[in-house]
Amino acid sequence: MKNFDFHNPYPSTRIPVFARNAVSTSHPLAAQAGLRMLWKGGNAVDAAIAAAAAMTIVEPVSNGLGSDSFAILWDVTKLQAWHAPAHAPGRGTPDNF
Repeated sequence: MKNFDFHNPYPSTRIPVFARNAVSTSHPLAAQAGLRMLWKGGNAVDAAIAAAAAMTIVEPVSNGLGSDSFAILWDVTKLQAWHAPAHAPGRGTPDNF
């Protein structure tokens, strides 16, 4: 890891956090649900689904099951973009995807 400059020229105080994995949501309980999924051995997609499911409870006006999902994932071989806006089509089959 490169040396990190801890000097903060701004009046606000923020402490840098270094981690291998991170989960970010607008509600701390949803982020905790995603982190717990990682602690239990899940991957980034598992954590995203756990966090999104928790968001339907803690911020129901901000998220719902089957809502949008956007992510950039590394699947060991290459970088993948996950773009899943809106609801799945009603007549979608596994072959379509």
